[in-house]
Amino acid sequence: MTAFDPDCRLCPRLARHLARVRHTHPDYHARPVAAFGDRRARLLIVGLAPGMHGANRTGRPFTGDYAGILLYRTLHQFGFSTDAVATSRRDGLKLKNCRITNAVKCLPPENKPTQAEAKTCRRYLTGELTGLKPGGVVLALGTVAHQSVLRAFALKLSAYPFRHGGCYALPNGLWRLTSYHCSRYNTQTRRLTPAMFEAVVHTAKRLLQK
Repeated sequence: MTAFDPDCRLCPRLARHLARVRHTHPDYHARPVAAFGDRRARLLIVGLAPGMHGANRTGRPFTGDYAGILLYRTLHQFGFSTDAVATSRRDGLKLKNCRITNAVKCLPPENKPTQAEAKTCRRYLTGELTGLKPGGVVLALGTVAHQSVLRAFALKLSAYPFRHGGCYALPNGLWRLTSYHCSRYNTQTRRLTPAMFEAVVHTAKRLLQK
């Protein structure tokens, strides 16, 4: 198990990109973004990577940008968050039985990490996943997060195809849910509607009550 390193520079392209961002936005976090939430949570939500003006700015996953609007509102609706709106690390919001992380911890150029970068960062994701006990739920937002989780568990991608609303029982006793990412593009084009995302989080809550 590899503990999160807030000063990680294992991916040269990402390290250079963050250095440029710190120069142009000196008030931004612009460093690897740690997971957020209850360390003993039974629900782990995995996104893609920090957003430029969201987690990369605030230093907390899905906080301060459009992608977090639907996520935190829905988590609050189902009792996983103390507030429906996330604005900063100092907003007082707390997660309950829930933890949020990203497959890639650093902001990638054009929000597109390479396969090599995702593989390098997987050491941290694996460490987060090993903290889940049987009966826990992993909710992956988008294809990259979905594949990163499967690879962290050394599972075949072909055995667990990505589809919105997918629900899989994994060999290690965990449940696996998949959803379209709650990005601005997906929500504004209605590829992902609030009702669709609420159905996935409702499934997560139901599984945790078994």
